[in-house]
Amino acid sequence: MKPIALNGHERAITRIRYNPEGDLLFSCAKDIHPTVWFSLNGERLGTYDGHTGAVWCLDVNWSTTKVLTGAGDNSSRLWDCETGKCINIFHTQSAVRTCGFTYSGNTLFFSTDKAMGHMCQIFMYDVRDHQQMKDNEPYMKIPVSMPKVTSAIASRLDKYILTGHDDGTLIKWEMETGEKIHSVQEHSRLINDIQPSKNGMMVITASKDNTAKLFDADTLELLKIYKTERPVNSASISPNKDHVVLGGGQEAMDVTTTSSRIGKFDARFFHLIFEEEFGRVKGHFGPINSLAFSPDGMGYSSGGEDGYVRIHTFDPQFHDFEFEY
Repeated sequence: MKPIALNGHERAITRIRYNPEGDLLFSCAKDIHPTVWFSLNGERLGTYDGHTGAVWCLDVNWSTTKVLTGAGDNSSRLWDCETGKCINIFHTQSAVRTCGFTYSGNTLFFSTDKAMGHMCQIFMYDVRDHQQMKDNEPYMKIPVSMPKVTSAIASRLDKYILTGHDDGTLIKWEMETGEKIHSVQEHSRLINDIQPSKNGMMVITASKDNTAKLFDADTLELLKIYKTERPVNSASISPNKDHVVLGGGQEAMDVTTTSSRIGKFDARFFHLIFEEEFGRVKGHFGPINSLAFSPDGMGYSSGGEDGYVRIHTFDPQFHDFEFEY
């Protein structure tokens, strides 16, 4: 399995996302240029230029017509996917840490950090309401009094938002009312990433407490635990096999003081049900910050602290592999 290494960012990758068809791969980094690539050959199509701070998050809608980004320059931006033109700028009072579209693409949301005297908030906009977008007035603001939101996704079509927090709490919010429905605290440290399964029935969380955990998306019941010996920055569920992939590594500030072997910057594959590790893929020179399976399950991509995005396509033998039990 020989990867395609994409070198288009000058600083650490913060998030990567496939579009629903899987032919495009979007990436953002601590530099100011969110980028879109062809996932088949790694060709760079272009960048979305306009941010003036580190870009922490991005998402693409189901029709691949709009891209949403959030950055440390106190703004979230909506882009035309094809032309790269900025459609709308949402100004905030602190850095935008998470963002996303709902399943229909009619609603977008983003969350801001608790900083500079301002509390953490979740903002929701209806993309179809041009006046709402023009006036920068969301139809709903959810104040978050608990530790700040560090990861978030829309769940169960357009009904709920799931947020992961600084203290390891996972919270489910009603999208229509902004009401907090349910919360669990199965992690002991910050939740870095939340990703859904293909059918949306389950979600997997990645945490600094050295574990990734599988939850029922409706009840937030803890189903499985995948344990490692280092912080987990990202985790993804395969769409066509009972596999999950985890990525992480030692904190970047500590890497130079230890052996490269201790850093362990490889992607690790676990069986979804039996929680057993069955494979590792090396390649990055720093911690893996973001992972995503391709929508067809024929490969996966990873983005690292080294600024590289690596696209992997599984060898034919991988699809013949059967877990023994």
